[in-house]
Amino acid sequence: MELIMKDGERIDDLQLKGLRIIQDKSKFCFGTDAILLSSFARVNSGDMVADLGTGTGIIPILLCGKTNARYIRGIEIQHDMVDMARRSVALNELEDRVDISEGDIKIAHAYLEAGSFDVVVSNPPYKKVGSGIVNPNDKKAIARHEILCTLKDVISAASRLLRFGGRFSMVHRPDRLIDIVCGMREYNIEPKRIQMVHKNQSKPPSLVLIEGILGGKPSIDCLPPLFIYDEEGNYTPQLCKI
Repeated sequence: MELIMKDGERIDDLQLKGLRIIQDKSKFCFGTDAILLSSFARVNSGDMVADLGTGTGIIPILLCGKTNARYIRGIEIQHDMVDMARRSVALNELEDRVDISEGDIKIAHAYLEAGSFDVVVSNPPYKKVGSGIVNPNDKKAIARHEILCTLKDVISAASRLLRFGGRFSMVHRPDRLIDIVCGMREYNIEPKRIQMVHKNQSKPPSLVLIEGILGGKPSIDCLPPLFIYDEEGNYTPQLCKI
């Protein structure tokens, strides 16, 4: 398949088993949060995985490099992002393991079989609409603000797609933690693992990684905090390993 590149696009090396991704900085480029989530999520050999709001497909591609997942379905509502993700999948010759669907995660159960996934992951929009000036037609705004889907929509979709006992992993902002936990329990996903992410040891957490199990029993494992930078501003060994 001939690779077609569009104006403003570039190919970035993911420094993982030769994997690459097509990005356009004028739209939305992946960040550290996607990398952290791809390592935090527990994906076993042969698992079926769904990524809600996959964007340019970064998490499915990283999971192909880090796990032996059998099949990964990325779901994205923005057509140009879907097109970019599909070309990145082809660029890496991952068509036998990754499929990118264009669709609304709020009705994902209408075109994906309910209860058929072992793992669901999501790096959803963090900010509620109304928190700052938002252009609803801006690609970056859609990725960052709950314009086309809310936190509750993401959790509800995950609960429908997971098999009983399946795992849902998400990265989000710590100030939404209560909303996340309450939302998970509302949809029968019991929080089981949580990890706070700090820029450095002197900063409060900037991200939270959380995993829940559909139909799980109450109890949670609080993991040690993860620090991105050391005191000199370099990546920590912990982050480099990830």
